[in-house]
Amino acid sequence: MTDSSADAESPAPSPEDAPAPLVEPPESPAEEAAPLEEPVKGPLEIPVQTPYFHALGRDRYARQRQIRAIENHTGRRLISFVSTPFAGIIRDIVPVFADLLEDVDEGDDLDLLLNTPGGDIDAAEKLVIMCRAHCKGFRVIVAESAKSAGTMMACAADSIVMGFASELGPIDPQVYVPDSKGEMISRPAHSFLEGLEDIKRAAREEGGLSEAYFPLLDRLDPALLDYCRHAIDRAEEFARKWLERYQCVDDHESAKRIAKELGDVARFHSHGAAIDADDAAKMGLTVEKLGPKDELWQAIWRLYAEYHLALQQGSLRYIFEGRQASIVW
Repeated sequence: MTDSSADAESPAPSPEDAPAPLVEPPESPAEEAAPLEEPVKGPLEIPVQTPYFHALGRDRYARQRQIRAIENHTGRRLISFVSTPFAGIIRDIVPVFADLLEDVDEGDDLDLLLNTPGGDIDAAEKLVIMCRAHCKGFRVIVAESAKSAGTMMACAADSIVMGFASELGPIDPQVYVPDSKGEMISRPAHSFLEGLEDIKRAAREEGGLSEAYFPLLDRLDPALLDYCRHAIDRAEEFARKWLERYQCVDDHESAKRIAKELGDVARFHSHGAAIDADDAAKMGLTVEKLGPKDELWQAIWRLYAEYHLALQQGSLRYIFEGRQASIVW
């Protein structure tokens, strides 16, 4: 966890080094005009969109002003990928996400505001690779939750910005299998392997295999068990590889330990368990913890509140936004 306190012998920062105040950029020069009794005449800044189209998208344009205000404050580019709890990371979002990076230059430092329940591990790594190809420094900002594959993405950042409401989650993979009604449900990959071990243990202790286990063994397809083993290895490999490159540079053992700990089902009895900023830092992740009254946190949380409300009020599942792109899905 980074420490914002300055060394006692360090010189005080100059006014030029201080971050810009978090004030939303005006929509037009008229907003910066002198008091009404002394009007300043000048050209009106008219949006490029047609009037009604601009009015229809007023919420999106307002969020983009908030994004630009945060960028002005941090000196970093900011893009947002926010989804509902039921809309995971999938391959189909990759071309959409690419639009957010169109105006990000390789020398820019990039912040990704991420809120996701997780999803496809390979698609999540693809998003990380795309971000890394477009920037110099990379942070993941977690306003509320970046779970499962979202936590893996956070492991690929230089640091993770978190606040009082932020949480990461365990990275143990989930496997989708049909239930008794033929409907697909998710189950922890570890559960299938542990179930097999329980049956083998019982057989040893009882001196034979009870017929009661036959229906269970019928469902433990060898191919499924092999898939579960590979999925567990893949999740840990994702986290370990990227931690080694950035948050645990050249420290293989620390990266391996953190990856193992994040996938430890003995510690996290639920895939939805919350890992807050303090717990993440204790594990060894590089966390920038912002206080509830921190100016930057207040701006991040207000922007996230806009996203949360937009997703709650309509039929949207995903919002992808930057200062230039705004795609709702």
